[in-house]
Amino acid sequence: MTDSENDDEYVPVSTPDLSPAETRNVVNAIESTWISSTGEYLDRFEREFGEECGAQHVVPVANGTVALHLVLEALGIKQGDEVVVPSMTYIATANSVSYTGATPVFVDVSAETWCLDPDAVAAAVTPRTAAIIAVHLYGHPADMDPLRELADRHGLALIEDAAEAPFAEYKGRRVGNLGDAATFSFYGNKVITSGEGGAVTTDDPLLADRLRLLRGQGMDPARRYYFPVIGFNYRLTNVAAALLCGQLSRVPAMLESRRKVYETYDDAFRASTRISLQPKAEWAATTPWLYGVLLENEDHRARVARYLSARRVETRPFFVPIHTLPPYESGGTGDLPVTTQLGARGLSLPTSSAFTPALIHRVASLVLEALKA
Repeated sequence: MTDSENDDEYVPVSTPDLSPAETRNVVNAIESTWISSTGEYLDRFEREFGEECGAQHVVPVANGTVALHLVLEALGIKQGDEVVVPSMTYIATANSVSYTGATPVFVDVSAETWCLDPDAVAAAVTPRTAAIIAVHLYGHPADMDPLRELADRHGLALIEDAAEAPFAEYKGRRVGNLGDAATFSFYGNKVITSGEGGAVTTDDPLLADRLRLLRGQGMDPARRYYFPVIGFNYRLTNVAAALLCGQLSRVPAMLESRRKVYETYDDAFRASTRISLQPKAEWAATTPWLYGVLLENEDHRARVARYLSARRVETRPFFVPIHTLPPYESGGTGDLPVTTQLGARGLSLPTSSAFTPALIHRVASLVLEALKA
C-alpha cells in the first residue's frame, strides 16, 4: 500500500508483500512444466532456507499444521503419550497432537515472553510425557535452554513451532535449530508466504529421512510403488517453492519494513497508560510478525475493535485459550492466569511489510481515539 491511502480505504490485519521476483519465479516454474512436488525451486528452497535457519535438513510440506503432525508421527508419538503444549497458541499446535492419538497437556505461558513457562512445563511432566512443543509466539522465541535441559533429563523430544517467528533469534541462534526439529508455516499472513506451505527443519539425518518417507505416502525412495509404511501426501509444490524463493531473496528488506511498523506503533503507544506493549526478553531478537498489544480489559479490547471496524480497519483478538475450547475443555486443565489474561485483553493490529508509515500512523491514531471515546 502506498502513501495515498485515504481514510475510507479498507485495511486488512495482514496482506502479503509480493514483488516481480516472485512472479518471475512462478512463471519460470510453470514454463518449465515442473509444477508438482519436484523441481529446481524445491531444491533451492531447501538449501536457502536451511542456510537461514542454520539447519542441515529442510523438508518442505503443504502447510504448517501438517509440518507439526509429520514431526510427531516421525518421532513415534502415539496413543497413550502426552505432549506438553501452551494453551496460548493457534489450535493447530494441539490438533496435530490429537491426530496422532496422543493427548495435549496444556500449560501456562510466561508474562515475560508470552511463550511456554519452563516451570509450568516441569510441573506438567508425567511418566506418559513424550514431547514438548515450544511455540515461538507472536514473533518472540521461547526460552529454550531450560526446556532443552528438561527434555534431556526426562528423555523427551523438543519441537519448535516457529510458524510465527521465522528468522527470530534465541541468544544469538536462529530459531529452527534449537530443538530436535522445528516447524514453519508459510500461510498468507506469515512473514514469508506461498499462500499455503510449510517446512520442517532438523539436524538429525535419520529423522529427516523418516520425515521424507512419511511425507510422500510412505514410498521407499529406492523402490518405486513399494510402501513399507503408511504415509501421508504432505508435499509442497515446485510452484509454491518458487514463490518462497522469491520471498527469501527479499527477507532483509521485508523484515526492516516490518520493524518500522512495530517502531511506529511503539512510538504511538508507549506513553499510554491504557495499553501494554509486548514484552521482549534481553536474550531475544524477535521477528516482527503481527503487532499485538494488551488493553486494560476485555471490554476495552472490544471497544477498540468495534471502533476500528467501523472505520474499515481489521483487527484480531489474541488466540482463545485452547483449554477453554469445546474439543479440549474437558481435559481438566487448571487455572492458567497469564494465558487467560492474554486471551481476554490481547489485540493484534494491521501488520505487513507492504504497509506504509502513513497507514500505520492512521491505525495507531484510531486506537488512541477509541480509548478516549
